Amino acid sequence: MGALITAAKADLHKWEEPCISYKNGAGTVFFSGCGLHCVFCQNNVISNENYGASLTNEKLADVFLALQNRGADNIELVTPTHFIPDIIEALDKVKHRLTIPIVYNSGGYELKETIDSLDGYIDVYLPDLKYYSSEISARYSSAPDYFRYASEAIIAMTEQAGELKWNSDGGLIKGTIIRHLVLPSCRHDSIRIMEWIAENTTTDEVLVSIMNQYTPFDHIPEEYPELRRRVTKMEYNSVVKRAAELGLNGFTQEKSSASEKYVPDFDLKGIE
Repeated sequence: MGALITAAKADLHKWEEPCISYKNGAGTVFFSGCGLHCVFCQNNVISNENYGASLTNEKLADVFLALQNRGADNIELVTPTHFIPDIIEALDKVKHRLTIPIVYNSGGYELKETIDSLDGYIDVYLPDLKYYSSEISARYSSAPDYFRYASEAIIAMTEQAGELKWNSDGGLIKGTIIRHLVLPSCRHDSIRIMEWIAENTTTDEVLVSIMNQYTPFDHIPEEYPELRRRVTKMEYNSVVKRAAELGLNGFTQEKSSASEKYVPDFDLKGIE
């Protein structure tokens, strides 16, 4: 990415977990670019193609205030890692005027030092924990070291955010939600992730969101034929069953969530 922040949309987003989009919707800022480049990414146009418009730190600060003024449940930073220094500067300008939580929504592929730098800025962490297997993460995201870094970063997130806390409307205002997208033919890897979460976190600090929204988009290259189908009911339910056996708390999704209609329209709303 370039020297300036680039983003593709800033709007109220009503399709997040119930405690993130619980009233008017999360005040979501979709940043362009990503450090992972997953071949199946539903936001491919901004993550892999870098579509978006440039904005200054001052403009981003105004975007945060505008979302709050529209009644956003929180400010949700989506794929923000590569713009962290600028985001911190923007937050410094308006933090004293923001009365809603700041949510950090990332692919989980983070340095612990990055998370440490966010102490005092982030209220709720919303990371993915995509893969346990280095072979799978290398094949789909060109990141054989994904789990090594993501697991360390997520532990840092949970320690920093602390115990789960809600407001009177049922919105999460402190804590961590770990997301996991079940992929075709990867249920055993998903189950290992559930086991890791159970072994390394507590239900006082962490909710788990097991996503069933995998959609085989047309942009997936032909050399990944195993990704060109939806997740089966058996695959998804086996992961949910194991999470329940482990005593994990959180969210599941209906199969109807696997639809292109839930992909945001990246129209630069709220950015330009």
